[in-house]
Amino acid sequence: MTQAFDAALAAFAPRLPLAVALSGGADSTALLLACAQRWPGQVAALHVHHGLQAAADDFVRHCRQLCAAVSVPLAVRHVDARAAPGQSPEDAARQARYEALEALALASQVPAAIQSIALAQHADDQAETILLALSRGAGVAGLAAMPGQWERGGLRWHRPLLRVAGADVRQWLRARGQGWVEDPTNGDERYTRNRIRARLLPALQQAFPHFRDTFARSAAHSAQAAALLLEVAQADLDAVGLPPRIDALQRLSHARQANVLRHWLKRCHATTPSTAQLAELQSQIAACTTRGHRIRIRVGAVLVVRESAVPGCYNLAVLDLPS
Repeated sequence: MTQAFDAALAAFAPRLPLAVALSGGADSTALLLACAQRWPGQVAALHVHHGLQAAADDFVRHCRQLCAAVSVPLAVRHVDARAAPGQSPEDAARQARYEALEALALASQVPAAIQSIALAQHADDQAETILLALSRGAGVAGLAAMPGQWERGGLRWHRPLLRVAGADVRQWLRARGQGWVEDPTNGDERYTRNRIRARLLPALQQAFPHFRDTFARSAAHSAQAAALLLEVAQADLDAVGLPPRIDALQRLSHARQANVLRHWLKRCHATTPSTAQLAELQSQIAACTTRGHRIRIRVGAVLVVRESAVPGCYNLAVLDLPS
């Protein structure tokens, strides 16, 4: 039962020193212990106190005791993870957590500056993410789910357990007599991810025992497709110009036009159109054949309008939404 965990750690080759994001739960506890054993004196633990539940102080105490027992330095950061209006609680907590982990890692020295951060999401978490993406009608970027590694803030981030089932992680801990803390919100089925964990994953396990592996392959294929679409989008954006010329957009196929419009709005204006908004924008671009045609469409958090930079040449522009 622990072979998958041991194999994942054997294949893990981060730049050292390494920081492990430690919540105190089973997954991060196992990852920290395994990394500390493999690279003694080269590993630190980072804990983010979200302040969202009464048990948060107990998590900190557990993490301090665990790190003291294995002689691993621990850094703790308190954050305000309350959601902004219109933001999901999960997204708010996730953003606050990543910002805090980055700040903690950049301030840590064990024995030198941290080079890498390891996160403990495993194969069950990846499957949940894919099912969430499917439930929301995501494209290939969403179906790619969580990447195994990436770079951010001058640090290399890793998820070495993405091919390890959650049950295998817990079995690894039990074999060593190591306890962990359980987040009391994990059983709250008001959260979609918890409903997936409690209801769908057991059914998938019964119907398709190897679903974690097949889901992981699908995520990898989606990630490759998303990377290809990004390359095409950037090439098309270079061709249509900034701001995008309407006549150049009209010469693209419908699919390539949608792809480059999404890329332009996300890269240049940090906004993402809904499916309906993008369809309406493309409909207006197709109909834009006369001088008097007007485009003024809300897309994501902005207004997309038609403008003329020089006589006879029209392009798309972005305006802030009126307050």
